[in-house]
Amino acid sequence: MLKRLIIKDFVIVEWIELDFMSGFTVLTGETGAGKSILIDALGLALGERGDASQIRQGCARAEIDAAFEIHSLPDLANWLNDNDLQGDADTCLIRRVLEANGRSRSYINGHGVTLQQLRSAGEFLVAIHSQHAHQTLLHKDEQRELLDAFCGCADLAKAVKSAYQNWQDCHRRRIAMVQRAEEFRDKCEQLEWQIQELSALNFTLDEWQTLQADHNRLSHVATLLAVTETAIEGLSESEPAVIAQISTIHAQLRNLLAYDDQLKVVVDLLDCAQIQLQEGVRDLKSYRQGLDLDPQRLQEIEQRISAIHTASRKYRVTAEELPQLFATLTHRLEELGTESDMSELQAREKKAQHDYLEATKKLSSARRQGSEKLSRQVSDAMQTLAMQGGEFAVILTSLDAEHANAHGMEQIEFQVKAHQGLPLRPLAKVASGGELSRISLAIQVITSNIGKAPTLIFDEVDVGIGGGVAEVVGNLLKKLGKERQVLCITHLPQVAALGDQQWQVVKMKESAGNHAILSKIRILNQHERIEEIARMLGGINITETTRQHAAEMLQHGSSAIVSGNKPRF
Repeated sequence: MLKRLIIKDFVIVEWIELDFMSGFTVLTGETGAGKSILIDALGLALGERGDASQIRQGCARAEIDAAFEIHSLPDLANWLNDNDLQGDADTCLIRRVLEANGRSRSYINGHGVTLQQLRSAGEFLVAIHSQHAHQTLLHKDEQRELLDAFCGCADLAKAVKSAYQNWQDCHRRRIAMVQRAEEFRDKCEQLEWQIQELSALNFTLDEWQTLQADHNRLSHVATLLAVTETAIEGLSESEPAVIAQISTIHAQLRNLLAYDDQLKVVVDLLDCAQIQLQEGVRDLKSYRQGLDLDPQRLQEIEQRISAIHTASRKYRVTAEELPQLFATLTHRLEELGTESDMSELQAREKKAQHDYLEATKKLSSARRQGSEKLSRQVSDAMQTLAMQGGEFAVILTSLDAEHANAHGMEQIEFQVKAHQGLPLRPLAKVASGGELSRISLAIQVITSNIGKAPTLIFDEVDVGIGGGVAEVVGNLLKKLGKERQVLCITHLPQVAALGDQQWQVVKMKESAGNHAILSKIRILNQHERIEEIARMLGGINITETTRQHAAEMLQHGSSAIVSGNKPRF
């Protein structure tokens, strides 16, 4: 549950540090005092988008820090471990910073995270029920999503959407194939003759390297022969030959060793030089025998190189890129072959449709069961909310395959009759503002029971409700507070009196000479609660009678659950 919330320089809040308790906490105060700022700040900490306008005027940044106790949330602990966001045992710390330049930074247990990660963590921790929920309830998309959440089949609905998109993608590909059959045939024919031409060239990079080396040698063979002949003649056959001169010098120096053995090093070097020169002459003679003026072979190589260059110019690639081009064209032809296989496309489309229909069967079954349960529970709740004889129904209208969509095989609509004897009609057409508020509140409370978040926040969801119904609503929220941590912003004294604890939001000037407005939150004791509830009951002029009434309401509220006077939905 939420243990601590620190808000700094957010809207009209300079600094607030709040320690939260379990049970049912009510937040009250004058209109415009900033009660919803607490919800806005917490929503920002849990991943809602923010902007620089939320920073208190004249400040560089706004900061929101929230601490949650998570010992009863093993799924969140596993998620934190999977994302390497572990912190202290049984605690999750969340921090959000908004900069005046529009930038935002988010942290979980001191680790920098994305907004999406912040939202994912928030789904485990808090469920916020907006004061405008009764308005969004009129939209069919909202009704469908609410039913899927109640049925616990939100993941199945996503699977249906994915299966539908896959089916439609296969369908579009098949239709495109029919429409572009001629284009496909022309493209395949072009690829086939290009591949055939490159295949006939039978070109490899190894061959290219060999051709270049052979061409370079054959085109210069005359020069190679001439230089080789000159080298052989100068080394061993001319007068005087280099080897003969070295041999003579070698012999003369060897004879001098008898007089000075220091010449032995030079004699040995000349001995090695003589041997190496002789080996060099032998290799040159062997190389000369291998050299052959072969104009025909040179012509063949030049023709082959010319053919390769012609192909590379035709396909606008270098000679070295021709093998890769051949592989690319072959792969593309294989792809087109698959795409142009009409029977294969038809088979894929049929399988995708089958997968979609199978998924929708499971989703439809879950929705039918859930719709009956939700209809029954909301109808029961209406009886306790001054709508005796009223009925709520989730109507599922089956769709044929032609009208199937990404949301399944049925149209979902919430219908209601406010009083007995009236026919069921769409919620948007028959419910008044007060009736819609009560129905919306019943739905929110019922769906919150199936949620996993341990902290529930209700932001003025009791708007449009008063009198005895307000007390029923307060009892309902107090009952929820026995199982979850519940925070409710309210203007109703009947609801406030039933809170286990009460906080008051007040608005004041920053200083005597400053017109800036600040919002503060006070935790009320019993006497202060009497004064605040009296204010909610009597307005500006509070009488002792009003205070006595407020005290009686608080006394009654403290025993409301014990008395058994609680709604049973």
